[in-house]
This record gives sequence, structure tokens and C-alpha cells, in this order.
Amino acid sequence: MAQIYISLGSNINKAEHIRRALVALNQHFENTQHSSVFESEAVGFAGNNFYNSVLAATTNMALVDVCALLKQIERDNGRQANDKKFSPRTLDLDLLFYDDVICESPAQLPRDEITKNAFVLQPLAEVAPNFYHPVAKQTIAQIWNAYNNPQQKLWKVEFSNP
Repeated sequence: MAQIYISLGSNINKAEHIRRALVALNQHFENTQHSSVFESEAVGFAGNNFYNSVLAATTNMALVDVCALLKQIERDNGRQANDKKFSPRTLDLDLLFYDDVICESPAQLPRDEITKNAFVLQPLAEVAPNFYHPVAKQTIAQIWNAYNNPQQKLWKVEFSNP
């Protein structure tokens, strides 16, 4: 069984799309644990605020199959393959870690934005404080405790899991 961590983000009908993603992810993965949901301003473009969270889970699926499933769930929720990187989106699912795999394909692992964006790092620190980042050589809690980017503000929101 592989331990995986997936970030969820949406800024179009955000509560509904996060809920739909959680339903789909819970159907495919085991031992799921969902972080709090945080609201944050868009980073990299002017747009509506995002909801962000992280799901921890275990799976027997191969890495390539996990990546394909995440893309399919995005498409099922209205995500277009040609959406620009910094643009509004119905759903953004990014695999952050697949055990301690380090690779560039089929996904960048560990995901580079883990250490750069509070909207990924804070919810990840909730569900995986003791997970060891194989590149940064620190636990997620250590990385979060050292994080300092006052430009990125986020706050917990009331959110009922499906």
C-alpha cells in the first residue's frame, strides 16, 4: 500500500466541487483523512478566492494510474485540458506525494509547490505533520513551522465533509 497526499483546490462553485472530489476520491482510495478547508486569495492571477485542502490516503494503485484518475476526476468536474496554469478552475487535484517517490513523470513528485504555497503546506501539515519530505529532508511540520510568506494569507472555513 502506498501512502499518498492529494491537494484539492477550486475557485468556481468551490464548495460543491471540493465535495464532489472528496466523494470520488473516497470511492477509489482507502484510509482517507481530510484536512480542514482553507480559503485563500488566488496566487499568480487575479481571480476569485480558492478553497484548498489536502486528502491523505492509501492505495494499491500504481503511480501512473493515480495520476490518470486525478485527471479524470478533474474532467468529470468541468476542468478543461487546455485551461491555462494560472486561471480560475472548477477543480484542481495535484498529487503531492506517492510514498517517498522522487520523479518528474508522470507527475512531479514531490510536488514543488509544497514548500512554496501556504494553501498546500498548511493543510498538508494538518494531515501529515510527521511525513518526511524526501527532497527537503525535513518533516512537513518542520517545513510549515519555518514557512514565512506574509503575502499568502489563508483562513479556515466551515465545511461539512460529504
